[in-house]
Amino acid sequence: MRIAMIGTGYVGLVSGTCFSEFGHDVTCIDKDAGKIDGLNVGKVPIFEPGLDAMIEKNAEAGYLKFSTDLKAAVSEADAVFIAVGTPSRRGDGRADLTYVYAAARELAASLKGYTVIVTKSTVPVGTGREVEKVVREANPDADFDIVSNPEFLREGAAIEDFMRPDRVVVGASSQKARDVMAAIYRPLSLFQTPIVFTSIESSELTKYAGNAFLATKITFINEMADLCEKVGANVHDVARGIGLDGRIGSKFLHPGPGFGGSCFPKDTRALFETSVEASSPLRIVEAVIDINEKRKRAMAERIIMACGGTVEGKTIAILGLTFKPNTDDMRESPSLDILPALIEAGARIRAFDPEGMEEARPLLKDVEFCANAYGTLEGADALAIITEWNQFRALDLDRVKTAMKVPVMVDLRNIYDPRDMAEKGFSYHSIGRPA
Repeated sequence: MRIAMIGTGYVGLVSGTCFSEFGHDVTCIDKDAGKIDGLNVGKVPIFEPGLDAMIEKNAEAGYLKFSTDLKAAVSEADAVFIAVGTPSRRGDGRADLTYVYAAARELAASLKGYTVIVTKSTVPVGTGREVEKVVREANPDADFDIVSNPEFLREGAAIEDFMRPDRVVVGASSQKARDVMAAIYRPLSLFQTPIVFTSIESSELTKYAGNAFLATKITFINEMADLCEKVGANVHDVARGIGLDGRIGSKFLHPGPGFGGSCFPKDTRALFETSVEASSPLRIVEAVIDINEKRKRAMAERIIMACGGTVEGKTIAILGLTFKPNTDDMRESPSLDILPALIEAGARIRAFDPEGMEEARPLLKDVEFCANAYGTLEGADALAIITEWNQFRALDLDRVKTAMKVPVMVDLRNIYDPRDMAEKGFSYHSIGRPA
């Protein structure tokens, strides 16, 4: 199949590359000539494990191309995927669909023969029908169908998620469009991957509903962690006890400083706004949004209290800045709330992240960025672990204690054992566990 992928952001680049791995002829398109030039010489603009090697292999094999020429790619394509950004609109939290509609309007003029136009971007329910109107108005004679095909990629594990997904969701109105999508995803039949065919509206809503449910699980266990601290329980025991129930499951039941990233915050806001517009407000989702925002801000107060109630004039070492490990993505990361609050309280911040510091520099002012974990700890009055990168899971605690001025650790990801930390002489603070 010949595929045109409009957008070389996270979703577009990963999806286009994985489609080329299936053996399809893929052209990834972007208006940013600098980004396309970089991709054509092997410069990958995002960090995602395994992506650079897969791009290199398929580009060399001729399955994967990068171009700014939308017209040429679309005119030859069997399917055109729209994978542009849908950020939260300032002021109201609704998804900004400017780029989606602009892409639809531009591709319309280049359609030749029957083409399936696929919204891969995360979009509110009803967007597919609007895209259809935009294309039809721009090119009344075009022969096309609109399809919704949401992505379910976890940053840091996106290639595995694409190549061996739990399911593929396809919203389509015609059998012809379903046949094209079935052909595109046929390589997944080797793994007996379920392909769920739905209406366009059901497909669009499935993406938001899935992310909102996962965000709710995270928020639930975070609130349970707070309760555990009050009553002397251990949140990990509680999480294991309920997670073994097949109706609940163990995933997304790990307490922490709140969820961030490019999906959960944006998608929960957009889903709630959609529900309000439809006069069917989702009160659970509204509570999840509110609780999560407050939790991220409250993490700074935890660090301050661990330092005796004040951080004025103190040096706080921060390990981990990205919203999760194995990505350089800083979007909506808890660190963007925690560090400014500590600085406002008078702290000096030294920080290290294995992949996220270049993204973090313009977002976090008055922060000293360090070259490695141990260098960050020199003379620190406290250490806070915000992101659970693997290299932070087995720190030499004797070396850590020697480097620090005061052996205080605030572990917002619960990666160390409180008993071990006490034996090492640390004042150790974690989430939802007895000290």
